[in-house]
Amino acid sequence: MGRAFEYRKATKLKRWGNMARVFTKLGKAIEMAVKEAGPDPSSNTRLRVLIQNAKAENMPKDNIERAIKRAVSKDTADYKEMVYEGYGPHGIAVVVETATDNTTRTVANVRSYFNKCGGSLGTSGSLSFLFDHKCVFKFKAPEELDLEELELEMIDFGVDELFTDEEGNIQIYGSFESYGAIQKFLEDNNLEIVSGEFVRIPTDSKEVTPEQRESINKLIEKLEEDDDVTNVFTNMKDEEE
Repeated sequence: MGRAFEYRKATKLKRWGNMARVFTKLGKAIEMAVKEAGPDPSSNTRLRVLIQNAKAENMPKDNIERAIKRAVSKDTADYKEMVYEGYGPHGIAVVVETATDNTTRTVANVRSYFNKCGGSLGTSGSLSFLFDHKCVFKFKAPEELDLEELELEMIDFGVDELFTDEEGNIQIYGSFESYGAIQKFLEDNNLEIVSGEFVRIPTDSKEVTPEQRESINKLIEKLEEDDDVTNVFTNMKDEEE
């Protein structure tokens, strides 16, 4: 599960192309975290991890600070997190996560992308049963770390998968609800968090032909090019699975 997600994320960042778009999406996430629990990373656990995420993506410190300042300003937009679900070409399920200050604009755009690519936007919650909502953390592996012992210890915190990735970092997958508990455990044990986020893992992936994959990727690309869209997940089977 974890390795498959890593591949999907890598292709997503490749499609995003320019870092400015990545920084825009990260900036929105930081603004929402600040509005929810304040601008102090020491007391705002979500903000603390988002700053780590931004650093992992090489987002300049000035950009991070500006996002925090915008969030405490009265003039900044209020973003809402909205999730849209539908079927893309060839019956592939697609879940679109957004952060928007204009839901009318966003839903109209998302619907148009589906329609233009031979898909259809469904009702909220209609496809949620096809995905497991998970949290995933990446942290630096300290010397002499016993992975089996750590995994056994973290089962009580909702962790269901733990492994070393290609960069030598440790990745942890757990239930959506376990985000705070896992983050606290890592910080209490002085394990340096590289990133932390939420993902949707398909419960069953669908095989597609190369031609079908190309048409589905066109929809994914259109969605991810929209500044309101933060994440796109599908149940299309990965090429490397």
